[in-house]
Amino acid sequence: MNLFGLMETSGSAMQAERMRAEVVAANMANAETTRTADGTPYRRQHVVFAANAGDSNFLDSMNLSSPLAMSSGAGFTNSITRSAVPQLNLAGASTAPGVHIAQVVEDTAPPLKRYDPGHPDAGADGYVSYPDINPLTEMVDLMGATRAYGLNSSAVQAEKGMISSALEIAKS
Repeated sequence: MNLFGLMETSGSAMQAERMRAEVVAANMANAETTRTADGTPYRRQHVVFAANAGDSNFLDSMNLSSPLAMSSGAGFTNSITRSAVPQLNLAGASTAPGVHIAQVVEDTAPPLKRYDPGHPDAGADGYVSYPDINPLTEMVDLMGATRAYGLNSSAVQAEKGMISSALEIAKS
């Protein structure tokens, strides 16, 4: 790893965690969305991280396979997001060490049914389908993304300090 390798690795992690926070925010904003453009309730989104191609030696030493599926929650499909979540250009994923967003997938959990016959989206039986989004789960995901972002930021600051100290030593 070169002198700035940690910054590249932490920078890629910060970008991935920022996107994870955006997806959580979209989930929370759409928690009551009963009808999307395709006429179905909003589906909770999950972010799947994957190691960059530059990490293959590390993955081999850890006996892990790429992509590393570090998503929150379970029971999701491989379908790409709807317009509520920012679209990604995954073709240009970085080859530097670190992580990238492999995909954003939809949760396959069935929608929650609530009896509300006066709602415009109510079915013939009077039930309305709402997204299966738990605000507590979303807040935990958001806290995790925020914490990971902050830790990577601290790592970048520490490396900047080390580089500065090395330059001061080289001057003397």
